[in-house]
Parts: sequence; C-alpha cells; structure tokens
Amino acid sequence: QVQLVESGGGLVQPGGSLRLSCAASGSIINSYSVNWIRQAPGEQRELVATITSGGTKDYADSVKGRFNISRDNAKNTVYLQMNSLKPEDTAVYYCHFSTIVNTYWGPGTQVPVSS
Repeated sequence: QVQLVESGGGLVQPGGSLRLSCAASGSIINSYSVNWIRQAPGEQRELVATITSGGTKDYADSVKGRFNISRDNAKNTVYLQMNSLKPEDTAVYYCHFSTIVNTYWGPGTQVPVSS
C-alpha cells in the first residue's frame, strides 16, 4: 500500500510563497498523473493542479501564473510551488493519484494565508 505525506504548509502572509511536497512511499507514483487538490473551510474540494507521468501540467484558472507543479521521480515526490498567495488560497491541500484499482490521498497540509 502506497502512503502519501504532504509537507510544507503553514501560515503565510498575502503575497508570500510556499512550496508543498508530496512524498510517496513507493515509486508507483511516478507512473501516474498526480493532482494537488484543496479544500477551503465550508467549501467543496477544488482541483488545483495536475502533472502527468510525462510532465504535462495543468492548472485551475484561479492559480494559473502563480502556482507551479513539478515532480522528482528519483525522490518519488511531487511539489507545488505557490507564489503571490492570496487569502482565498487558504485551504487544506492534498495530493492524490489513482491507479486502475486504487485511489491514494495524503492526510493534507494546512495553508492559512493571512496578515
């Protein structure tokens, strides 16, 4: 069973930056598209960014130009670089991927954006 662990969250001021990491316990993650998904208090989950196994990236309109998703297959890790953060980016951020038979989620990392 693959375990995902997010890290890098924490309180940040508007305009600041954070880099989130999603570390997998096995290399299977390298063969699949990986998503960063966030959930703000009282809101539904929102797909923020996706990176395919080949490195193709896609972003929600709300974060285009500010966030960058990347992956390091040698470390079985996917990153989310978040710049120019806004209060509306406040959420719990989760990494996620699915295989044909399983869906994997990390426990999430909190990102409060506030002055």
